[in-house]
Amino acid sequence: MRPKMMKSVCLVVVLFAFISKSSSQTRSIIQNPQPNPNFNVNSTNQQNAQTCSFTVDISTSCSSVKYTRDEISISFGDAYGNQVYAPRIDDPSTKTFEQCSSDTFEIYGPCTYQICYLYLYRSGYDGWKPESVDVYGYNTRAVSFYYNIWVPADTWYGFDYCSGYSASSHNQIGSITILSCLILFISILWF
Repeated sequence: MRPKMMKSVCLVVVLFAFISKSSSQTRSIIQNPQPNPNFNVNSTNQQNAQTCSFTVDISTSCSSVKYTRDEISISFGDAYGNQVYAPRIDDPSTKTFEQCSSDTFEIYGPCTYQICYLYLYRSGYDGWKPESVDVYGYNTRAVSFYYNIWVPADTWYGFDYCSGYSASSHNQIGSITILSCLILFISILWF
């Protein structure tokens, strides 16, 4: 085998090993909702922010209480600080959040990029067990957050996957590294 060909074969083997290792790494994400006592509703007045409409579907578990009189609030947003907040989405007179039911809300707030966090806040004594929360918006893909667990009282409780969006920059770095290796490989073959 010629030395140039041997270098090429070795480079292909190393490149294949590198790509295999990169693609086999998994990202750790929180599967269950978590309390976030440090979560704050964004109180800054976003006068210049464009207002968008979001549809939020909340399914209540069949193992929840028959109905709840608790006060339920919701907040969700993106990795860039755009936050939508809706206080008191509950309405006991209309039997919102009954056992085995689904409730749909039209919520208005600042436009967001991809929604990557969602928190629920419950205040009261009845208890409430949501099954899932689905959010649909104009500039964002639909996203689902699966609870199926009792929401504790007086704390924001939910999911924050926004760190995964900053992890996409790591994926871009990995792509650049692979691209650099491919360019190196091609240059070795040509010269």
